[in-house]
Amino acid sequence: MTKSIERELGCTLLNRTTRRVELTAAGHQLHEEAKGILAAVEAGLRRVRDADRGVRRLLVAFSPGLHVSEAIRAFGEHHPEVEIDVIPARWWEKDLPLRDGRAQVGFLRRPFDDTGLSVVPIGREPRVACLPTSHHLACRQELALADLEGEPVLDTPTRRRTTSAEEKFELIASGHGIALVPLSVARTYSRPDLTHVPVTDLPSEEACLVAPTTTREPLVLAFLDIATTALRGAWCLLRQ
Repeated sequence: MTKSIERELGCTLLNRTTRRVELTAAGHQLHEEAKGILAAVEAGLRRVRDADRGVRRLLVAFSPGLHVSEAIRAFGEHHPEVEIDVIPARWWEKDLPLRDGRAQVGFLRRPFDDTGLSVVPIGREPRVACLPTSHHLACRQELALADLEGEPVLDTPTRRRTTSAEEKFELIASGHGIALVPLSVARTYSRPDLTHVPVTDLPSEEACLVAPTTTREPLVLAFLDIATTALRGAWCLLRQ
């Protein structure tokens, strides 16, 4: 079966030896693409079942480290009859859940492709260097990019790409590199063997509410209105 797929695609998906079989880079990519396709199909089937049962449901995607709970609570006070599902928008997906139907609205962190999307800015946050506590720079109060020259930074074009925040921080803790992440991500994945230090000359990142520009769904429009107020208020308190 795999051989026929490889012939159709024109690339090798598995490295095969007499002792082991492992995915190639193309195989890993196909695996990730397939997960997204299956998730989109499942989302479509769930909408069909909801329509049959008369269930009103809102699907909200969120980037790692961003907390959409304030908006969900505020929305629930006005629309207690609506069921809300939350969907992690992983770093390699960005806006994809909004495009493949898994989510109707997102609380996302730039950069992402905003073509065909309505974007409501919520706030900006600094980025920090996440380091193992044993690192020679871990005791610094702040850093500049020049201080990090020569450091192996994960998730850059020339360094190892991770598939989850958990993998990223496990690699950092074990001494396999450092990462430059938004402050909220560092706080969310706080652990005793890691520390984070502000990097003064890194540009900040913007968090936004996002929905397709074509949407006319009353629930989505109501959520955007309520969430904008709730999240901006929560953002101001968080940054104080």
